[in-house]
Amino acid sequence: MSLNTNQPLPEQAHEGLRVYLKPRIIGMLFLGFSAGLPLLLVGGTFSAWLRDIGVELASIGFLSWVGMAHSIKVLWAPLIDRLPVPVLTRLLGRRRSWMLLAQLVIAGALLGMSLSDPLEHLEWVALWAVLAAFGSATQDVAIDAYRVEAEARHRQAAMAATYVTGYRVAILAAGAGALHIAALQDWSSAYALMAGLMLAGLITTLCIAEPEVHANQDAEIAERALSQQLGNTGRGWRGALSQWATNAFVAPFTEFFGRYGRVAIVILLFVATFRISDIFMGTMANPFYLDIGFSKEQIANIAAAFGLAMTLGGAALGGFMVARFGIAPILILTAFMAPATNLVFAWLAYIGPEPQGLVLAIIADNITGGLAISVFIAYLSSLTNTAYTATQYALFSSLMTLPGQFAAGFTGLLATQLGWIGFFCVTALTGLPAIILAFALLKLAHPDHVARPGID
Repeated sequence: MSLNTNQPLPEQAHEGLRVYLKPRIIGMLFLGFSAGLPLLLVGGTFSAWLRDIGVELASIGFLSWVGMAHSIKVLWAPLIDRLPVPVLTRLLGRRRSWMLLAQLVIAGALLGMSLSDPLEHLEWVALWAVLAAFGSATQDVAIDAYRVEAEARHRQAAMAATYVTGYRVAILAAGAGALHIAALQDWSSAYALMAGLMLAGLITTLCIAEPEVHANQDAEIAERALSQQLGNTGRGWRGALSQWATNAFVAPFTEFFGRYGRVAIVILLFVATFRISDIFMGTMANPFYLDIGFSKEQIANIAAAFGLAMTLGGAALGGFMVARFGIAPILILTAFMAPATNLVFAWLAYIGPEPQGLVLAIIADNITGGLAISVFIAYLSSLTNTAYTATQYALFSSLMTLPGQFAAGFTGLLATQLGWIGFFCVTALTGLPAIILAFALLKLAHPDHVARPGID
């Protein structure tokens, strides 16, 4: 397949803010809410509940592993691409059936948690939490696949912006909202209400239209060739199972590397490095604020509440800019801006705990973060083949955070050795590989000029 890096695709349109009036883009607001709601309910809010009623810290620590479901979702993403859901797939289609099933599992699991007593039956609460976490990770995979397939390339950033807005609102509901309900009533009431809020996603899934995806004959031909190459041509159920497993678990990766060739390595390196400087900053943000003298109230009001507003504003701006100018220029812009904001925090470390300085730093960092989220999700969406959307996007989204999260484990040592000013200057340099790779992609596989198989 030719990468076609010279000519833009005919889909490009300058819609501007009108992009946010599209029904599917509006629908992503509610799907984002449905995706964000379970995250804290099996994470931070769950831990707060357990500690509040006197569960020992060791048990709480072990139960934090529940959240690992989101880190390993790529393992069952091929099933979401390949396996139909009995009855539901025939009624709703490939993507909506998995979304609805996952949402029902999450709602049921949260309700199960609300009806269980952690002090008497911790194992049952843990089981319900695991079920909710796997339902949440499965929903993420299905929604990501739906988003990629539902709209054209130039609308992907707007889809991401509304998704992020709904996601962040859900985080507030599942965090501060659940805590307030627990204080006024009890934890069972809080979790029961959260289970009811999953109706936002359920109703949206039933109302939206299934994406129209073209038959991908190239993928089918490639799968047959791959099966022959691996010798998976036997007859009977064993041969059929072997061929199915090859097509589900091997073909998505061979297709990507076959489509891009050696350029695939450049793309994956860019995906792995793009957010490293941002992840480093996020890991050390709160310790930094406290160390230089900001109060908890200032951190909550400026860094958290005001920062959330700036992030959502940046995400919305990113959706508009990508719809107006395309992915490539905004990707280059944010590749520069992300590490540059680390230098703003170096300046803040120099001037000390000045509220005005914190406001300026949060404006720069969170607007940039919102912009980066929108454009990068749009870019990752453009890399997928609709024959393997769920699997390939799960791979990209895992690769997007995993290297940065691993390396972030050493940021405490780095800050201790260099001090805060030196720390932020050095972490800004971690953004250089992404900048270099972004310019390389303009030559090798231009983000706005490469067709998406099955859509373009």
